[in-house]
Amino acid sequence: MDNGCHCSANSDRLLNPILFNILSQMDNSKPNQNSLSYSSVPHRCNCELRRTVCLKRPSEICKEASAVLVKTIQFMKNLPAFNQMPPNDQFSLLKSCWAPLFILGLAQEHVDFEVTDSPADSMLKKILLNRQESPGMEREQPTMAGVSKLKSCLKKFWSLDLSPKEYAYLKGTTIFNPDVPDLKTVLLVEGLQQEAQHALSELVQLLHPGDQERFAQILLTASMLQSITPSLISELFFRPVIGQADLLELLVDMLFYR
Repeated sequence: MDNGCHCSANSDRLLNPILFNILSQMDNSKPNQNSLSYSSVPHRCNCELRRTVCLKRPSEICKEASAVLVKTIQFMKNLPAFNQMPPNDQFSLLKSCWAPLFILGLAQEHVDFEVTDSPADSMLKKILLNRQESPGMEREQPTMAGVSKLKSCLKKFWSLDLSPKEYAYLKGTTIFNPDVPDLKTVLLVEGLQQEAQHALSELVQLLHPGDQERFAQILLTASMLQSITPSLISELFFRPVIGQADLLELLVDMLFYR
């Protein structure tokens, strides 16, 4: 049985006759030019990146991830400036920053993980799930592309070898994001982010006086956090634990009511 990629083969069957005729006509009308065959045209296969995946050791990694998530929410709860904000602003910032903060937590705790192909759902399971979920509620399944992006981000942070204080100030710049929509205290949030960035810059100069590029490298690596979707984090690390529950609702409960 052939387990190789079939996407390019399937497109060859559809496109080859049309392209062959076009290219043949071009060659016949311009005999002095080098002939061009379809097989010489490079094409890229994305089957590997589109593969849906899941954790290879879910019981162990989900436990570590849950511990990181608890520390993440606890970090937010312990910030006096955050607690003094209106509840709506707290919720908006939580919704925006929980995933980047969690990834920083994974990096700080050096949580490494491996993935494997997701088992194919049976037809009965698909039918039952479709009946339970509204049309707009279909969840994004983790793909190899998303996981590769996450692991690349983690490796970048590990290569920087940030100190606990560097992580703390970087988390501060991540939480207080003035670009979050509908903030009532946007000027306060902007000022807090600037304070956190300034504190991080001073700390980097103190810890690494000879490294003039480190601060810029930290901010550049942190910018990768926004390219990783919260749904990838939810489905990969927490869906096996929380089932059909909404993770954001659980985070709100952890932040405001516990």
